[in-house]
Amino acid sequence: MTDEEQSPGTPEATASLGAEGEPDVESLRAELEAARGAHARAVADYQNLLRRSRDERAEWSAAAVAGAVSAFLPVFDDLERAIDATPGEMSEQPWAEGVRLVMQKFRGVLEQSGVTEIHALGKPFDPARHEAAGTAPGPDGAVVHLVRRGYALGDRVVRPAMVIVGAGVPAEAEASGGHDAQTR
Repeated sequence: MTDEEQSPGTPEATASLGAEGEPDVESLRAELEAARGAHARAVADYQNLLRRSRDERAEWSAAAVAGAVSAFLPVFDDLERAIDATPGEMSEQPWAEGVRLVMQKFRGVLEQSGVTEIHALGKPFDPARHEAAGTAPGPDGAVVHLVRRGYALGDRVVRPAMVIVGAGVPAEAEASGGHDAQTR
């Protein structure tokens, strides 16, 4: 093949020729290494794209589930309040048992979706997971009363737990006329 017959994109055309008109081996090796490096970068870029796409889809999915869960939580709260407000003898009625079963099923669906309750009582107040509704006598900075349950989906807080936080005043001092509990 002569220089005129070589197409510009062929390796023979881009390789520098040695003293005898043959392609220079070192030049070809350098081109091969450059092509291997470009291929490795392309594969890495593609794998990063796949990972980012997978992470983004997971984030969108979690956001959709979190949105649906937060819309249903007030209904769950109402079912819980209905059971808690049922007087002793009425709690044995079939309708009360039906409400309890619906609540258990609801809780099961939440758990299957990866939703967990944020356990707050007795724990240190965490503004990322708790919403303070006020203060009361008790250990300083600890959650002393749960006003409304909170829920999380993995690491994402769907609804913070609404809590009363200890003000550092012992309960005995409160009973003897100490400080008033503050609420918002």
